[in-house]
Amino acid sequence: MQKKKRFLYVLLTGFVFLFGALFYIYFWLARPEGSGSAGPMVPAEPFERVWSERKVLLLGLGDSITAGFGMEAPYGYVARLAQNPEDEFPDMQGKCLTRVLPNLSVLNIAVSGSTSIHHVTHIEEKLPIQPDDVFGLVVFTTGGNDLIKNYGQTKPREGAMYGATLEEAQPWIAAYEKRLDEMVLAIQAKFPGGCHIFLADIYDPTDGVGDAASAMLPHWPDGLKILERYNKAIRECAERHGFVDHVPMHAAFLGHGTHCTQFWRKNYRRDDPSYWFSSNLEDPNIRGFDAIRRVFLLKICEVQEAYAVFQ
Repeated sequence: MQKKKRFLYVLLTGFVFLFGALFYIYFWLARPEGSGSAGPMVPAEPFERVWSERKVLLLGLGDSITAGFGMEAPYGYVARLAQNPEDEFPDMQGKCLTRVLPNLSVLNIAVSGSTSIHHVTHIEEKLPIQPDDVFGLVVFTTGGNDLIKNYGQTKPREGAMYGATLEEAQPWIAAYEKRLDEMVLAIQAKFPGGCHIFLADIYDPTDGVGDAASAMLPHWPDGLKILERYNKAIRECAERHGFVDHVPMHAAFLGHGTHCTQFWRKNYRRDDPSYWFSSNLEDPNIRGFDAIRRVFLLKICEVQEAYAVFQ
């Protein structure tokens, strides 16, 4: 009888440890990417008519998100905005800009690894002044690398702020606010025929938790506070300039980061509890790029419906 009790105790203990290990692996270490389409539904109605016969340049500016780092050419979000790939998801067939802007051309000068400091130079040196009859549709991601560069391996500084305190970052945040205004005005000056800029905010791979350790990164107590100040600067820039609109990439990605499987979290996505980031954490995976394409496209449709900006 004593041996039987001991056996049952060992068996139960082993089961508890196994269950605990599996629980930890799935809810803290697993990064299920899911399959199929990702992100919000895009209505078909805006794509049932031509928006404009004007010449329109779809211009990609910014960092690796807009550059499409790690993706084959048809699957970056800029490419998918312009044209559906051959294996497009059924719900997105015909929902692309060439459908409604038949005289669309594409130029993507985004550079992987670049910061907002670099983007000032890119606009000045890489973007030529456009002809008077060209309207600019500009998609722009900037500022994310300002925050994460060097991941705390060097002392925080402007353009490589990882590990900074909020107090330390205040002058760099102020400089970013000023730089945003300078950049959007510089872009506008390159389009004498007019332009509209769609400026995305910065996503948070920790799903609003702020624990850098979940991504095997050094602790950063003020990371979320600084991220929020950067995103506030982006929203306020859009509010100041009538030709700029804020694209809510941050909100779209909450629940698809390092805590995507944790159902008790505020930002848990019951409909799609999947990971939208690549192995480098900085960039989206293929489903993440699909979602970004949709978020940009929804905002472009919203602005076109409200203001007919391409007329």
